[in-house]
Amino acid sequence: MKKNIAIIMGGYSSEVEISLKSGNVVYKHLDKEKYNAFKVHILKEKWVLVDEYNHEYPINKHDFSAEVNGTKITFDCVFNAIHGAPGENGTILAYFDLIKLKHTSAPFYQMALTFNKRDTLSVVKQYGIPTATSIYFDQGDNVSEKEIIDKVGLPCFVKPNNAGSSFGISKVNKQEELASAIEKAFKEDSEILIESFLDGTEVSVGVIDYENETKVLPITEIVSENDFFDYEAKYEGKSQEITPARLSKKQEENVIETAKRVYEILNMSGFSRSEYIFVNDIPHFLEMNTVPGLTEASILPQQANKAGISLSQLFGNAIETALNN
Repeated sequence: MKKNIAIIMGGYSSEVEISLKSGNVVYKHLDKEKYNAFKVHILKEKWVLVDEYNHEYPINKHDFSAEVNGTKITFDCVFNAIHGAPGENGTILAYFDLIKLKHTSAPFYQMALTFNKRDTLSVVKQYGIPTATSIYFDQGDNVSEKEIIDKVGLPCFVKPNNAGSSFGISKVNKQEELASAIEKAFKEDSEILIESFLDGTEVSVGVIDYENETKVLPITEIVSENDFFDYEAKYEGKSQEITPARLSKKQEENVIETAKRVYEILNMSGFSRSEYIFVNDIPHFLEMNTVPGLTEASILPQQANKAGISLSQLFGNAIETALNN
């Protein structure tokens, strides 16, 4: 008997449109011989099941069901395609745990932890994982530009702590740019992270649960036309994404070992895509994305393709892993 799968997409953050694209790709490629796929939009103003004619049916939040033409639809599993809140930060996953509905992501605590950049860095540093030098601020703190520059130097990166798709990130080359960069980051989040600039090759590493094993996918080298891998570089073609990355054997071995270790340190499951920058041959961890882009052109699907894994296999494996968990 085919399983009913709710593909949740949208969300409450600046990434809503990107998430809708990812969710629609999952819907398109999910094996219809094995699954009854349903698109579910999770938006600030409404939770609705959306059919192929764009008719909307409200989700009953008591049990996450919907009534469609007099028939009650319930789900066996949720495929999480929400970038940002409330999918990637774990909020809605805690709700699914409460109503005992399985989902394709890691447990809600792991999702909340990895969505918080500075908390993630604090954990991995304790295990000896190399990272950039960093300093943290909350909205309302007294921010000393001298203190920042003395600690992280210039250039540096100013980032919202809880945000994705490079929204609110700035590269600061001189002190006069720092105040506006901090203001920009605080528009996305009430917590910010300021990191030292690492000058080296940047790579993106996908690590997933695949057929009951932790699998490191072929590595992607990021070559941005812009100052860094910003929104334009990610989504508007202003970068080269080279898979497999042009790394030495030693660099490749080091980043595979580190990426797998970070995945296990953070008790991850499901999808992940992490960013690293090499300083000499040593990969320095930047951050982890636990609901990475899932369109045909996104990095993780490109990596899966290089590994001989189709989108149908990639998405189906996530569902089967969740159902068997």
